Amino acid sequence: MEQLFMPPGEEWQAVSRKLVTVRFIVLGASLVIVTPVAAIGLGFLLGSWAAVLVVVAAVLVAAWNVWLIPRIWRAWGYAERQDDLLVTHGVMFRELTVVPYGRMQFVDVNSGPLDRKFGLATVQLHTASPASDARIPGLRADEAARLRDRLSALGEAKAAGL
Repeated sequence: MEQLFMPPGEEWQAVSRKLVTVRFIVLGASLVIVTPVAAIGLGFLLGSWAAVLVVVAAVLVAAWNVWLIPRIWRAWGYAERQDDLLVTHGVMFRELTVVPYGRMQFVDVNSGPLDRKFGLATVQLHTASPASDARIPGLRADEAARLRDRLSALGEAKAAGL
């Protein structure tokens, strides 16, 4: 079944392992901010049992995400072919997007503050149809720049009919 989402014979590239660290930091920061506020607020409104329930829920969310985040990272991959780019991702619901170079209108590279701290960037591919847009998060910044330049050049060449 995996062959459907990662066709053999292609040189598949993985995203940076640092993406896992970034996602863990975002998860931790979210839980550190939301859990006390929710526990105190619900504790005042409904009693101490509600505060305990919020903490238990936060622990379960943290445990689930500690299990899930590495799997999400492993699911991301991309392959550059002669006429198109393949992007695959998804743990429970797998997705394979094929973006023909000739259909690309432009390529964005973006990087938030935490991504920049870890040297990561996201490449966003835009086509005429939003359904065929694709993004690849967690790329090393130099790889994102290389991919942007290559995809832009290939997109221009294919659109011009070269």
